[in-house]
Amino acid sequence: RLSDQQKISESPLSQFREVHLPPALRPLNKTLVKGDEWKDVGSAQEKRRSFLYEFCKKYNSRKKLRTHLVHMVSRIYVEDRHKVLYCEVPKAGCSNWKRVLMVLNGLATSALNISHDDVHYGKHLRKLDSYDLKGIYTRLNTYTKTIFVRDPLERLVSAFRDKFEHPNSYYHPVFGKAIIKKYRHNANEEAWKTGSGVKFKEFIQYLLDSHRPVGMDIHWEQVSKLCYPCLINYDFIGKFETLEEDANYFLQLVGAPAELKFPKFKDRHSSDERTSAEVVRQYLKELSKEERQLTYDFYYLDYLMFNYTSP
Repeated sequence: RLSDQQKISESPLSQFREVHLPPALRPLNKTLVKGDEWKDVGSAQEKRRSFLYEFCKKYNSRKKLRTHLVHMVSRIYVEDRHKVLYCEVPKAGCSNWKRVLMVLNGLATSALNISHDDVHYGKHLRKLDSYDLKGIYTRLNTYTKTIFVRDPLERLVSAFRDKFEHPNSYYHPVFGKAIIKKYRHNANEEAWKTGSGVKFKEFIQYLLDSHRPVGMDIHWEQVSKLCYPCLINYDFIGKFETLEEDANYFLQLVGAPAELKFPKFKDRHSSDERTSAEVVRQYLKELSKEERQLTYDFYYLDYLMFNYTSP
């Protein structure tokens, strides 16, 4: 017999530890799109969708991907008014996407005057895992699901620059101290104490270490593990490289107000040069050939899924 405590902890979700959602490719409803200028964006979108669909069909035939349903949808934000599900991929325009969702949801009148802290710590938006099973399935099956991705190594370097090259009251003491302690020999007292000044090579050593001194973080976790693109049939795949036009096309698809446009501004460290392919090359020079290969291997699935060219 189960104790009362065990009965309480056994939620109805426990039976869904192994969930496999077939990545069915359903046609996009384009009835709300106005004007011919979206033709090329729409065409690129169809190519991305079919590419991912074919990839997942091939990959899933060899290895069934299974995971707990609630974990699978834990990064997905819900906007009920326009029936939108957005899977958050950090360093791929997610701050501005959350601003847009807040406007769509009636929580703000403009995306331009919402602060960074309000976006990330305000808890204005609900995530899909906060609904019951019926609520989760209904939304997965009827809402327009979108994901925005970025070249994996650009995303990685962008995350490193943001979290370790600027003062940070969380990443330096939590990640920085652990990284310096394990991978830097003869570290000075200041580095030990503050965790500041982590080098890119040390960061990569941590990333590739199967016995990491601290866990993974969403800012450099693979998209395949954040959003499960082969288990959730995303209707729209945006790319950071074409962020504005993809985002504004998507807003048309879901019937957003005509005056709402995706924000152009850089959310933080606006004076810094954006992380580009050239910037990435400079950082990769700090690594050995083997480290570069292993880092690429780490994100191999993301490169394949979203048809990015290997560096």
